[in-house]
Formats: sequence, structure tokens, C-alpha cells
Amino acid sequence: MASEYSSLAHALTEALVDMAWFIDGADDEQMDLDDAVKALEGMAARLKYMSSDQRRDLLDVLGGMAEAEADPARREFLEAFPQDFGLVDEEACRRGK
Repeated sequence: MASEYSSLAHALTEALVDMAWFIDGADDEQMDLDDAVKALEGMAARLKYMSSDQRRDLLDVLGGMAEAEADPARREFLEAFPQDFGLVDEEACRRGK
């Protein structure tokens, strides 16, 4: 994990991903499954309110984080994050955009 971020967007994206990663991987002893689903759905709903420029910036940061990630499971999570959280539409994903 970086000790200094290149931008506020990078720092906030890292925090968002860390929270989503924890919630997604939490078991029943760490977090109630219904609460986990609500939290992740709430996160996705709020991300939909971003402007197209904000969404593009977030996607750029996520892409850089995925490229730099050494842990294969976390890299896969980062690569799936845009689609899983509604940042890209499914049609664009199928076309490879």
C-alpha cells in the first residue's frame, strides 16, 4: 500500500476499494450477510451519481491500481470493480470497452 498518494482521488479510491474488499470478503462472524449486501449496494448506488468526468477519473485510478496489484485475488477484484459497482454498462463490457 502506498504511503503517499498522487491525488485525493487516488487516496479516496484506495479507501473505497479497501472497504469494499473487506465487506465482500467478510464472513458471518465479521459481518451480517444482509448488512454486507446493503453496504455494497449502497456504495454502488452512490457511485452512480458521479459525473462522467468523475467516473472516468475513478476508472483510471482503478485501472492503475489493478495493474500495480501483486495479489492475484485483489487484482481480480479491482478489475471487476467497475462492472460490479455499475461504473460501466454491461454492453460496453461485452464489447471490451
